[in-house]
Amino acid sequence: MSEPLLKLEGVHTHIGAYHILHGVDLVVPANQLTMLLGRNGAGKTTTLRTIMGLWRASAGRITLAVNQDKTKRVNTKRVLDITQFQTPEIARGDGGGVAYVPENMGIFSDLSVKENLLLAARGARTVDDMDTARLEWIFGFFPALKKFWLHPAGKLSGGQKQMLAVARAIVEPRQLLLIDEPSKGLAPAIVQNMITAFKELKAARTTILLVEQNFNFAKQLGDSVAVMDEGRVVHSGSMQALAEDEALQARLLGLSLGAHG
Repeated sequence: MSEPLLKLEGVHTHIGAYHILHGVDLVVPANQLTMLLGRNGAGKTTTLRTIMGLWRASAGRITLAVNQDKTKRVNTKRVLDITQFQTPEIARGDGGGVAYVPENMGIFSDLSVKENLLLAARGARTVDDMDTARLEWIFGFFPALKKFWLHPAGKLSGGQKQMLAVARAIVEPRQLLLIDEPSKGLAPAIVQNMITAFKELKAARTTILLVEQNFNFAKQLGDSVAVMDEGRVVHSGSMQALAEDEALQARLLGLSLGAHG
């Protein structure tokens, strides 16, 4: 297995009076796509938000292996304890360059598609400063974004908004992507475009932690998998092994591969 890029050790999270995460242990290998699965209310979204610093861990440790060589030609990683980092530190390079796509997408409705992507391209002041080749690569997956380039994001359909949210996260190379239910509510053709985009990101050795309810989506993409229940990780292993074990699926998720294609 690849060395871990991200590790959670005994992480607890309280939100007000509610104790949501109960000692989460999670390893996200570098250069792989890790699926985070579980029933509704298991703690998956809270885990992503805690990693991102949007909610503060009340106990435990979160570490990120940051490559100090920006060219990625030399492996000069050092491990950062990001447990108490603020969200902007985690998102910027000093926290490893982490992008987060929330379930509610978090786009700026009053801004155009172009302006949303420009805001996400941290090193660009104008569209001319953006990586044109990378933009065209994104448009290849999500042609609607090019078509509606100057339209307000709030006028897009639900599927187009989801495309924009993912595009913002990948408009610049990031060391780690945290993505919450990218296929939710999308038409099958758009889901397939999303799968193709994530496969290309994997080929480019991008590390991804992805929450998903669509098991067919998960089995096509996942290298490793962690399953949560009641605020804990109750199973971890290879995605292929889980996809081939219907009894384990039924026990952990209440589903079977046969029923979910």
